[in-house]
Amino acid sequence: MGELSNFFVSLLGQNQAVELLTQAIVKNRIAPAYLFAGPDGVGRSLAARCFVAQIFCALLPTERQQQIQHRLQLGNHPDLLWIEPTYLHQGQRLSSAEAAAAGLKRKAPPLIRLEQVREIAQFLSRLPLEAPRSVVVIEQAEAMAEAAANALLKTLEEPGLATIVLIAPSPESLLPTLVSRCQRIPFHRLDLEGMTQILQQTEHAEILHHPSVLALAQGSPGAAIASWQQLQVIPPDLLQAIVFPPKSLKDVLETARQIDKTLDTAAQLWLVDYLQHHYWQQVSLGQIQRFPLQQLEQARKSLLCFAQPRLVWECTLLAMLQ
Repeated sequence: MGELSNFFVSLLGQNQAVELLTQAIVKNRIAPAYLFAGPDGVGRSLAARCFVAQIFCALLPTERQQQIQHRLQLGNHPDLLWIEPTYLHQGQRLSSAEAAAAGLKRKAPPLIRLEQVREIAQFLSRLPLEAPRSVVVIEQAEAMAEAAANALLKTLEEPGLATIVLIAPSPESLLPTLVSRCQRIPFHRLDLEGMTQILQQTEHAEILHHPSVLALAQGSPGAAIASWQQLQVIPPDLLQAIVFPPKSLKDVLETARQIDKTLDTAAQLWLVDYLQHHYWQQVSLGQIQRFPLQQLEQARKSLLCFAQPRLVWECTLLAMLQ
C-alpha cells in the first residue's frame, strides 16, 4: 500500500478497514459517503481522522503534510466539518465534552439536530478551499433525530465534491435509505492481545488487572477506558447499594433518589450495562436464581426515551424487589 498506509499507523486491529480506505485513495475511487459500522471504542473515529488526513495530504511534500495534520489536530481545517451530538442549554448547543466542562447535569442523551444537518448542507454548498474534496464526519449518527435524518438524505443524494462519513454501531441503527447511499466499512472488536497493546500504549495498563471491566468492554479498548473512568466516578456506597437487589421499599426509594441526584443520563445508561453484566455473572456462579434482564432492558429504553430518571429507577428497583 506504500507510504499512504502510514497515515493509519496509529489504528490497530482494523486491517480490513485500513485496506479498504487506503485502496480507495490509491485507486482514486473515493465514495461520496461511507458508513463506519462497528462497536464504540474500537477505532472508528480514529480511522475517520486518519482517512481525512490521507485524503488531504496524499501526494503532498512531507513538510506540507505535517502542516495539514497539525491543523487537523487543532480542528481548524476549512474543508473538514466534524459533527457530533449536542445538548441544548439556554439556546446553545453543547457537545458532551462542553456540557461536562460546564458542569451541566444532562437529563437526556445528546442528539444530532436538524440545525446541524442544515449546517452540513451549507458547508457543502461551496467548493473545497484547499483540499481535493470537502469531508464531513458525523459521529454517533444513530443519535440523529428523524427530521435531521430525512434532511441528511437529501444531502447524500447530491454531496457535490465531498465525502460524508457516518459513524454508527450498525446499519440497523440508521434509516435504511441512509445506509443504501453509503459504502460500508466494517470495524470489529479486538482480541485480548490487541486490547493489551492499546491499553498499554494509552497508559491504561491498570485496567488489565480488572477482569470485570475487560469483560464488560467485550473487545473495545475505548469502552474499557470509559467503563474504568465511570467506575471511579460513581460513589462506592451507591454502587454497593445498586449491585444487590433491594430488600425494602425504603431501599428502592433512597437508591433511586441517589442515582437521579448523582448520575447524569449517560452514566445511568452505563450503569444499566454494568448491572446486566454483574447479575449475569452472579447467575453463572449460582449466587442468584433470577437475572432481571427484562427490568434493566426496560430501564434502558425508558432512559433513551427521555423518561424521568428517578421514576425509571423506582419502577426498575421495585420490580426487582417483587
